[in-house]
Amino acid sequence: MNGLKTMVLMVTLTLMLIAIGGLLGGKSGMTTALVIAFAMNFVSYWFSDKIVLKMYGAKQVSEADAPELYGAVRRLAHRAELPMPKVYIMEQDQPNAFATGRNPEHGAVAVTTGIMKILTREELEGVIAHELAHIKNRDILVSTIAATIAGAISYLAQMAQWAAMFGGRSHDEEEGGSPIASIVMMIVGPIAAMLVQMAISRSREYGADAGGSRIAGNPLHLANALKKLHMTSQRIPLNANPATSHMFIVNPLSGGSLLRLFSTHPPIEERVARLEAMAMGR
Repeated sequence: MNGLKTMVLMVTLTLMLIAIGGLLGGKSGMTTALVIAFAMNFVSYWFSDKIVLKMYGAKQVSEADAPELYGAVRRLAHRAELPMPKVYIMEQDQPNAFATGRNPEHGAVAVTTGIMKILTREELEGVIAHELAHIKNRDILVSTIAATIAGAISYLAQMAQWAAMFGGRSHDEEEGGSPIASIVMMIVGPIAAMLVQMAISRSREYGADAGGSRIAGNPLHLANALKKLHMTSQRIPLNANPATSHMFIVNPLSGGSLLRLFSTHPPIEERVARLEAMAMGR
């Protein structure tokens, strides 16, 4: 059911991208939108992991560099029946972590120096198991492509806005829809794309929490870690790109109620409640 839901959401994103392309340039606009989607998905598939790791200055470490962290990843990866992922450390005070890689054979787990300072060994293992569950479920590729297409929708909507302002549209109905439709789409399109991306990310977070708990062996380890990460991340900023914020185990961005409303992460309270229910066998 989760896979079907994700497929529906991904198709919705793609159709929205094509629709805005059609409103902007008719049939040729739809073709352009398809080409953009293909190009961006190609880049996302092959290079997204390298891009995001470089973006946050993550450095790959060996067992000699970080024996406890590396050993925990290796032990949990073996338990999850996954190939050993690459291990990275980010010099960031905010406690956080994310996984990346287009498939389990090219997986990577990255943690901040901050997270290793505040979590116990069991709590850190809960976080690592969560990220391994993302890799096992191939969530990273799905969320990266969703973010890429959502970004393309926003970009095309901005182009539609400029076209409507300067009247650069053809009078031939075959070359595009009405200016009113363009105005509506340039307002609704980016919002809808953000909501679809948010739905994909939220459903995947719940799945990774459950899967990670099974890998680690105790849901309470992850629940306790999430409580600490949530409280500390609100006090310690991380200069994160909003386009990649959904990849982290907790939202690295701080803000008011409006930002929380459109957060790509489910409420921490709900995640903790689900984990505690798992621990009680409910």
